[in-house]
Amino acid sequence: MTQITIREEAGVRYLHFGSEWVQGAMRVARPASLELEYTRELMFPLLLRPGASWPASVLQVGLGSASVTRFLHRHRPRARLTVAEIAPEVIAAARQFFKLPDSPRLRIEVADGHDYVAASDREYDLIVVDGYDERGRTGMLDTLPFYVNCRARLSPRGLAVVNLVDRRRGAAVASAARIAAAFDGRALALPPSGDGNTIALAAAGEAVEATVAQLARRAIALRTATGLELAPSVKRLAARLGPRGRVSL
Repeated sequence: MTQITIREEAGVRYLHFGSEWVQGAMRVARPASLELEYTRELMFPLLLRPGASWPASVLQVGLGSASVTRFLHRHRPRARLTVAEIAPEVIAAARQFFKLPDSPRLRIEVADGHDYVAASDREYDLIVVDGYDERGRTGMLDTLPFYVNCRARLSPRGLAVVNLVDRRRGAAVASAARIAAAFDGRALALPPSGDGNTIALAAAGEAVEATVAQLARRAIALRTATGLELAPSVKRLAARLGPRGRVSL
């Protein structure tokens, strides 16, 4: 059983699994915003597949404080959301403390994420993977078979995005290599921001092609539409790829 601790400071409510490690956060006055930088970067796929009609279907593996769920429910009102969360007490905490939406567009499954993806026959435009226990362990969620199964569950325009926590030296690099292997090299790890999280992206089906300049313009448009700030992420990517760089997945 997961031990849940709730803490509130300076208008931000935090979720902990019985340790000091933050598992999620919500600014009480703006519940649909993304408070933590890594959760903002989990929405980087919105720059790669721009337009309010994408994604139409989302699978979220790991609920946490429901930050991504609230954001997508608010800003992609036509999207159908499915969440696979292994711990019922996390779901209960999200409902009680983190304004988990009560909506016909949202389906919550109490399930192991690895098993759920392996058994599913549905396709999703976007798969968001952010599942950790109180010690930062992923279990089977960071394995080649899991990533292969994620690829199989993606639609023709599907993207997967994974939060990789670098708790051990080089762990995120090894995880990113497994993702790249599962997606035949169609993967990209964003330059880390220094918060201990690395966000990896992978594509299936239709190719992704975007210049750094295009991503910068899309980030401005997305900020105008949703308040989401991804310009710092684009700038770090530009520093790696160069001002004329291109993302190809």
